[in-house]
Amino acid sequence: MELLERIESQMQAHKLPLVAITVAAVPCPDTPVIVTLHWHGFVRERLTDDPAASTVRLHPVPSSALQVNDHWRALEELELATLEAAWELGAWDVARAESPGCLRPGAESREALECMQAFGQMPWGLHGEPPVVADAPDADSLLEVAARSGWLKWQFRPARGSVWQEVADDTTLRPDGTREPPCPYLPAPPRRHGTRASRTVVRFGKGRAELAGRIVT
Repeated sequence: MELLERIESQMQAHKLPLVAITVAAVPCPDTPVIVTLHWHGFVRERLTDDPAASTVRLHPVPSSALQVNDHWRALEELELATLEAAWELGAWDVARAESPGCLRPGAESREALECMQAFGQMPWGLHGEPPVVADAPDADSLLEVAARSGWLKWQFRPARGSVWQEVADDTTLRPDGTREPPCPYLPAPPRRHGTRASRTVVRFGKGRAELAGRIVT
């Protein structure tokens, strides 16, 4: 799975600094994966098309959600691809969240919202503008599966091409905010605790007085 190439292609096309990247999937082999890039930037709203006109409002640039249809057989393959992308893009760590289906009895309403966010499908916008621009034709089907069977999300904040690059205090990074491949960390098997959510963090970064390693919470 070539997640890094897809992410870099979006970065070159948008030419905006990133805040974070998320990868969402359902626990079913060969189903599409949704990669969402969260940008830092604003769109100026003017009353006319004249560039000299005063700005009346600033809108946040919507996130970009794209569907990846690459072949995969196990969740460990998705995690490995995500770890490799995060490593090369200079992320401090990668957090994996495993969530149960939100249609189960007793599920909180926020779980349904979090599931929709992960797959790039928000039920409302801001000032009439969508918070996510999605190129994900199978997102509705993925949401149905996730609501029944649960879902996983990996999230990381890259250093390269992001708002974090100039402030990153990480001795493992090269000057451009990247790291030399390959990623030295292997994927961890999913925990899958039934109706319980879980979170696993793989830490890459190394501060001046710290050692890098795996942290499981």
